[in-house]
Amino acid sequence: MTDVRKPQDKKGPHKKKESILDLAPYLEKRMRVKFNGGREASGVLKGYDALLNLVLDGATEYLKETEETIKTGRKTRQLGLVVCRGTNIVTICPQDGIQQIANPFLQPDQ
Repeated sequence: MTDVRKPQDKKGPHKKKESILDLAPYLEKRMRVKFNGGREASGVLKGYDALLNLVLDGATEYLKETEETIKTGRKTRQLGLVVCRGTNIVTICPQDGIQQIANPFLQPDQ
């Protein structure tokens, strides 16, 4: 017996991507963002999308002490209005503190 499968119809209706995180409560609040490669920045969250691209206003970059270390130093650089690409973001947290959320990957019991 052969397994015959129909190819997926690529022209069918596309499901809209939903964001795994709801950042709406953090709009207009100061956020700290860490990126791949060790860079860090903070700014006021002005917007975001389903891919977690962020718009930060009044952004400040925290510069690393040396190229060999991951630790950020006291030196900063003012960036202004920036768009942070979601694929490069490692962590996002409010500058004022953190809050525990439910695990979005946990499947409800059936």
